[in-house]
Amino acid sequence: MVADARYSLWNGPGTSFAVQTAPLPHELHPDEVLVAVDLATICGSDVKTVTGRRPGPRPCVLGHEQVGTVAAVGANAAVAVGQRVVWSVTASCGRCTRCEITPQKCVNVKKYGHEPFDTARPLTGGLAAHCLLFPGTTVVAVPDTISDGVAAPASCATATAAAAVAAAGSLQPGMRVLVAGAGMLGITATAMLAQLGVTVVVYEPDRRRQERALLFGAAAVTAEPVDGADAALELSGRAGLVQICLDALTVGGTLVLAGSVSPGPSIALDPERVVRNLLTITGVHNYRPTDLQTAVGFLAAHQHHYPFADLTAGRWPLEQLDEAFRAALAGTAARQSVRPGR
Repeated sequence: MVADARYSLWNGPGTSFAVQTAPLPHELHPDEVLVAVDLATICGSDVKTVTGRRPGPRPCVLGHEQVGTVAAVGANAAVAVGQRVVWSVTASCGRCTRCEITPQKCVNVKKYGHEPFDTARPLTGGLAAHCLLFPGTTVVAVPDTISDGVAAPASCATATAAAAVAAAGSLQPGMRVLVAGAGMLGITATAMLAQLGVTVVVYEPDRRRQERALLFGAAAVTAEPVDGADAALELSGRAGLVQICLDALTVGGTLVLAGSVSPGPSIALDPERVVRNLLTITGVHNYRPTDLQTAVGFLAAHQHHYPFADLTAGRWPLEQLDEAFRAALAGTAARQSVRPGR
């Protein structure tokens, strides 16, 4: 194993990424795992952080969507050296009052790609050749049948989509579900919902994204408000779409909000309508360990039913992260990916 790891440090909006090196740990805590990052993808929240539209620590090693190969393990690790894995965006302590029910909101939570830079532990993000996993991280083995480009988004987009679909409640074939936004989250959720047999209507004004949503199982796409939805998933983070989703619900409907992870304007809420129509409004942020397991299982079973392989592009080295983020900011159809070890 190499003695040092390369990582890319982000110092704040308007600055360039700086590639640096840090020594790999000689010994691991019993519950730690060291992973060599094979491929990382640039999430939309990474782009918002870099452009200053989303608060984040600075300096920081960004990246929380990645797939890698286990390089070293502590004595208590449940994975083995050489296994190909993805890991959860959060690490939980397992002891606090939140961990039993909402471990992703652990009082002592650690979050990959979102931790303030610490010279004593710099390898905390996916935009690095190695990532040192905290104790309490969910690690899921990835079958060899899933390519790096399909597997990497499981750690954020795919698992979050699984969490959003689960939060919509008991969905039965024939129900009508509105998905707002046809980015990576939206089309992944669309595919998952289609496999449940529900009728998926995708709200998306962009014509190119509309066409892509149809490839991922949407029964219809629209840029106009709809009604009669048994559930609505808002996955874009745009306040106007939150309102469209809320207005679309029929009696007993459920609104799942997962896209609003940055500050934004408020929307109008009529409490009487919520009460009389028995509406449910729930939020999803990060996800539970089972959602990551669901994500990997879904990709293994359905990656060839839908064009997941077309959703990532680039394969940038760490030295070209500035260019990679410019490509991501340009709004290309695919997620930009990085080969940190190259």
